[in-house]
Amino acid sequence: MSDVLFINARLIDPASGLDQQGALLVRDGRIADLGQNLGRPDGVAVVDGEGAVLCPGLVDMRVEVGEPGGEYRENIPSAALAAAFGGITTVAALPDSKPAIDDPALVRLLRTRGEETGSLTVHPYGALTRGCRGEELAELGLLREAGAVAFTDGARAIGPAKLMRLALTYARMFSARIVQHPEEPTLAAGGAATEGELATRLGLPGIPAAAEALMVARDIALARLTGGAVHFAHVSTAAALELIRRAKDEGLAITCDTAPPYFDLNETAIGNWRSYAKLSPPLRADADRQAVAAALADGTIDAVASDHQPRDPDDKRLPFAQAQPGGAGLATLLGITLAQVHGSGLPLGRALELLTVAPARILGVPAGTLARGAAADLALFDPDRSWRVTAGALPGRAQNTPFDGRALEGRVLGTWKAGRRVFGG
Repeated sequence: MSDVLFINARLIDPASGLDQQGALLVRDGRIADLGQNLGRPDGVAVVDGEGAVLCPGLVDMRVEVGEPGGEYRENIPSAALAAAFGGITTVAALPDSKPAIDDPALVRLLRTRGEETGSLTVHPYGALTRGCRGEELAELGLLREAGAVAFTDGARAIGPAKLMRLALTYARMFSARIVQHPEEPTLAAGGAATEGELATRLGLPGIPAAAEALMVARDIALARLTGGAVHFAHVSTAAALELIRRAKDEGLAITCDTAPPYFDLNETAIGNWRSYAKLSPPLRADADRQAVAAALADGTIDAVASDHQPRDPDDKRLPFAQAQPGGAGLATLLGITLAQVHGSGLPLGRALELLTVAPARILGVPAGTLARGAAADLALFDPDRSWRVTAGALPGRAQNTPFDGRALEGRVLGTWKAGRRVFGG
């Protein structure tokens, strides 16, 4: 393994508040030193950052990796390619695969499959219920022991309140978090778009935006009752965010993330029945989009995740109501988040916090920092270099991006895993 010296880089480490021009030295796959006046040891490879940002490799806390059972849509090696393109070095893999990740052996398998790529660490979620069917709890203790970072049923909400109460109580014994898809399932059943004028005009069955807030309110009450920890995924409405804000003020163990579509797009993106923009939860009214964008800055939202949901063309080339929801997000996670920096005044340090140390802390994994001694998982990017998102030309198998044709500023120049370059150069 070669030692590497990065020079002429803007070092940003949200974990420590560092933001300065300087150099960073990697030895034996770990960060040995960083600062403004580092020497050039003999025998090290030198990477000139030319003023670009060097930050921790991104940590994406919500990814479908395609394994097991969905390899025709994506697999771990192809997801690793897309992740490296986007500066991502660590992901948390959703468990609602076929079979579901409800067996400790499958947790260990996914971790190993990630290690085999040499470029991506995969931290599996454990299925909260057997088969992710929402009927009975999985063996949470054994899954946790095998390395599950938290528990969820992925894109399926935990509907029965009694089951969610039991899950929170049980998971608390392992200091584990429950990750909820916040959508009241009976209200969402059969829906394809956010209920309202646009859905009516397009003739699409609607999902009321209130379905999200109702589930959030219920689970906050259950967290208060049990003392358990709930993380709400891909939050997309102002009403839900206000409930989460109040719960945090109360001191409850509540966290949440959102995904780039919910602060960058609104429901008009589904116009002309554009199935690549069919997502779960569905795209919202612009007032909700603006509320999500504001919550990135004010701290209500704890992390930004790609919500990478690979679909193949046959899943999407259907009438809108029958098309599968989901969008590919690994390659565009950084670029779309940086659009908030360029266009809405979100501080760059805060944007990178949402993508690095914040999700790492929620998951309890050792990533997302430039601390001395930490693994040299790094991303080098030019925040002003432009590129265009083109479905069919993205790295990895999944091409179902809702951002097809979008021009972005913020291009990854290089990604390093444990000091080894895995993208760029």
